[in-house]
Amino acid sequence: MNPIAEELNQIIKAGNEHIFQTLSEVGKNLFFPKGILSQSTEAKEKAHRFNATIGMATEKGRTMHLPSVMRMLNGVQPEEALTYAPSFGILPLRQAWQEDLFKKNPSLNGKEISLPVVSQAITHGLSVVSDMWVDPGDVIILPDKMWGNYNLIFAVRRGARIVTYSLFNADGGFNLEGFETCVRNEAGANKKIIVILNFPNNPTGYTVTAREADGIADILRRTAEKGVRVLALTDDAYFGLFYSDEALKESIFTRLIGQDPGLIAIKVDGATKENYVWGLRVGFITYGAVFRGEGRPVYEALEKKTAGAVRGSISNASHLSQEIVLKSLRSDSYSAEKENKFQIMKERAREVMRVLSDDKYEAVWEPYPFNSGYFMCLRLKTVEAEPVRVHLLNTYGIGLISLGASDLRVAFSCLEKQDTRELFDTLYKAVKELESQKEVV
Repeated sequence: MNPIAEELNQIIKAGNEHIFQTLSEVGKNLFFPKGILSQSTEAKEKAHRFNATIGMATEKGRTMHLPSVMRMLNGVQPEEALTYAPSFGILPLRQAWQEDLFKKNPSLNGKEISLPVVSQAITHGLSVVSDMWVDPGDVIILPDKMWGNYNLIFAVRRGARIVTYSLFNADGGFNLEGFETCVRNEAGANKKIIVILNFPNNPTGYTVTAREADGIADILRRTAEKGVRVLALTDDAYFGLFYSDEALKESIFTRLIGQDPGLIAIKVDGATKENYVWGLRVGFITYGAVFRGEGRPVYEALEKKTAGAVRGSISNASHLSQEIVLKSLRSDSYSAEKENKFQIMKERAREVMRVLSDDKYEAVWEPYPFNSGYFMCLRLKTVEAEPVRVHLLNTYGIGLISLGASDLRVAFSCLEKQDTRELFDTLYKAVKELESQKEVV
């Protein structure tokens, strides 16, 4: 093992042995290399005469660039757009995002969390977490309604075993009893469990209530107190898009940190969906845990391991994207702009709820509960989802996503409010047409 990795591991062990034991074998061996990167950083501070340390080109003391490129980037300097960013992410953005986390999650006040490490959006962030914390054979607990890419990230790439529970109970709320049963069963057979909590949920658009969130946290705390190492990963891709009074307005991450030394929380989020900058690919990885003594050295060790995972995969996320997100966060109009877009999304969601309350739809489908995010799902009652999707696309030019035998996902995020009734009426018509074909056969 590299001596730097050994040093980081000793810091982590001193703060919380459970964290070290929960790391994957890759995670235990990860480190942030000194070498060229540290030498270049040192040279940037002290090499006032010549700095010939890093693989970028300069010209007359500035970053070399093509004028045709920079003409497209008004308000951004070549040094902000074209140079390599640190593998950790640029420090001002990390600090600004952490400050925003405390504003958006008041329950974090008085609690210590790590400085976020920048990832190339949330998918890459989840992949980094998977490398650091998941070994082949580890169990991942997920709801039956989940984002399909979890399978590639955790099961295919890392060899984890995914176990599911039913997301909803008979009353249309989070299935706390089913979740507890699944956690208890897996905790009884494994020394380590990994739980992924994705609210707002993709694909259903459901966010737990405060009571349900407290119940989840209590289950995981009690599991950790019994000696099982619990890694709770919150995928907060659609954070902030909450459309009902009942939905928890904070990340469930706030309920998970500071609970028990054996319960480790990781928050993966990003500007991607929250700030409507999907193609900029800017995400963040943040840690929360319990320590013996001061937590900052342990957080710094985890940040270095995380940056090492970034360094060993993509080297660093786009500097230009990070600068754009940072400048937006610092803009005087940022809060008003976000509120404006939130209201548009909320009106779309409320219109979907209003249209779906029409009794005529009751015989052909049932909406799953939704109160947030980009999506909602229907459970078809009389025909299968995939034939409906194909018929709707080929006959009416309308695209939806089929999930399993009976579920259709509707992204109301890209549906104008005034088009809502037409979409669902056309879907109803398509279902009826396929019902007629079944009767003929």
